[in-house]
Amino acid sequence: MSEPERQKAAVPGSSSQAFAMAMAAAGETSAQSSPMPGFETPIEPDSASNASSPGSSSGGTKSLTESVYEFTKENGRTYHGYRAGTYHFPNDPTERDRLDFQYEILKYCFEDRNYFAPLKNPTHILDIGTGTGQWAIEMGDEFPEAQIEATDLSPIQPDTVPENVRFFIDDASEEDWALPPSHFDYIHTRVLLGCFTDFRQVINRAFHYTKPGGYMESQEMMSTLYCDDGSMPADWPFLDWNQTIDYAAMEADRPMRIANKLKRWYEQAGFVDVQEKVFRLPVNSWPRDKHLKTLGKMQEDNWLAGLAGISMGLFSRVLSWSKTEIEVYLVNVRKSISDKRVHAYNRVFVVFGRKPHEWELARTAASSSKTRPDGPVPGSGLGIGTPGPFKSPTADTGQASHNPGPLP
Repeated sequence: MSEPERQKAAVPGSSSQAFAMAMAAAGETSAQSSPMPGFETPIEPDSASNASSPGSSSGGTKSLTESVYEFTKENGRTYHGYRAGTYHFPNDPTERDRLDFQYEILKYCFEDRNYFAPLKNPTHILDIGTGTGQWAIEMGDEFPEAQIEATDLSPIQPDTVPENVRFFIDDASEEDWALPPSHFDYIHTRVLLGCFTDFRQVINRAFHYTKPGGYMESQEMMSTLYCDDGSMPADWPFLDWNQTIDYAAMEADRPMRIANKLKRWYEQAGFVDVQEKVFRLPVNSWPRDKHLKTLGKMQEDNWLAGLAGISMGLFSRVLSWSKTEIEVYLVNVRKSISDKRVHAYNRVFVVFGRKPHEWELARTAASSSKTRPDGPVPGSGLGIGTPGPFKSPTADTGQASHNPGPLP
């Protein structure tokens, strides 16, 4: 987004077989067994855009403000108007309520934590893909001296927020965020699977905008379904849905299976001291453990509330299914989600890393020169922030870097 666009976009106050073949070719399986410059001007209509220009065929075009607030409607759901079609999930009140509930689920999963990076008196925090803004609002309360900037494609955040929290309409897939480099102490992303063509680009750009010594953190759910005891049948309707939604997302060039690749991508971008934590999120309340049982019940309700919204855009746009076909298909999927005989779960990956200081890079370069008479080799640490070629996002197996063990 250009600087003028960014200024206007500030929000004041506020079927399975094809999938299996594709995944097999990629070496994957679908189920596993075990305030700042450019951010200060509130939205104003662009009067110039409403005037005819030489050579124009009509009285003008819509302003950015109108595109932001005029949502598109499909199959009874509403979607973002700004950069319409790039995000396949709805933004209507039903989905907003679900996003708020999903926030509570992750808060419970993380035992009341909003972050894991070792933050110390941060002054500038960025939340990418903020959704309804609950995370940004809580961070604003926790760090009253910090300026919290939060971005999203949809202006669906509340009007009443802490004074140090500001929401903006922006697209993080843009190459230039029109922000000062090395500006943020902490950049946060959460549940952005299926949102970007290549999430590595977001990580690389975040590295550029993170202060030396600052952190980036991603909290992401792996779309893969896991089962440790063989109780998940191959024809389980929810597994079929899982395969189908993953396939549709791949076809839309918005891959969902990114969580287990984050650690490697962080390191390739140049972050150091990269840490990974893996949590288990049961599909329903089948676990015996009290905490996991409650967590599973919450997630079951989340799946049932969000299934139609998650499915409708991708299935209709990519697979060309009708609304009726989708609704009929989801009947058995909903029933299967509540089947406690199937002991399935997802994994949630939390990855955070620190941007090194210049003196650290200099020390690494000096050390490399001493240990290698001919100088450092590619990949020795000198190219931090400018990673080389990446492996295909579909080249991983879907396995976590470490297995957290079976659920009790």
